[in-house]
Amino acid sequence: MKSAPLLLPSPAIVTLLTLTLTLSIFAPLAQAQFERERSRLGSNTEPGAMYVEDILPKAVRLTVSAESPIYYQVDMQRVLGAMAPGTVVQLVAMSDTGYRVRGRARHGDVAGWMRMDHVKSADPKLPEKLKAFYERKKEVDALIAENQVAIGMTVEEVKASLGNPSRKSSKITANGREESLEYSIFERVPQITTGRDRLGNLVQTTIYVKVEVGRLSVAFKDNVVTEIAETMGNPLGEDGVKLLPTPIILY
Repeated sequence: MKSAPLLLPSPAIVTLLTLTLTLSIFAPLAQAQFERERSRLGSNTEPGAMYVEDILPKAVRLTVSAESPIYYQVDMQRVLGAMAPGTVVQLVAMSDTGYRVRGRARHGDVAGWMRMDHVKSADPKLPEKLKAFYERKKEVDALIAENQVAIGMTVEEVKASLGNPSRKSSKITANGREESLEYSIFERVPQITTGRDRLGNLVQTTIYVKVEVGRLSVAFKDNVVTEIAETMGNPLGEDGVKLLPTPIILY
């Protein structure tokens, strides 16, 4: 019986098969990294990196200015792929020399680092503003964790720290409309009570009672705290009134 001739694929078919196999291997890896980046918390995970995506009021988008590499890490050593000019990417983090972005490279969706001079923003002062925003956010978070307020906070930040006020008021002056929130400050104070158990024995029990120890009046102008007054007690403590940079306008 005569055997059929062995047909070898042409060089073009071999190249196409190789490219298809390469994409089938690397595209899922790139997509997996892309999805992991979506769920990353806004915290430093690389030395020298400031993750800002999750603390920004809305997304910051940049445009790739020229054919540029995108890297795995902040040190810009391992190339992840190539970004085409005009590609719009979303900012994830920043360092002194680069941005971590999320976008579509030539081989698929990626999240990686690009040099600052390879992307452009509508605001030339964006790096300075982002650093100031990031540092202010850390100060605000520290104040909120201690249930404290400071001049320079916004209404939303004060409520996040102290909760809803016990009273609101407003007035109109020559400088415009001013609003105030008043807060009662409570502490849990231990009290010892004496009673009898089921057998008639005397027992002492410690209970904690909420006691008002102070009051604060927080005045606002254009949504920013301009004055804090203690109207009862000393709820601000020995440190007194704290100052905070006013909110950073990014857009």
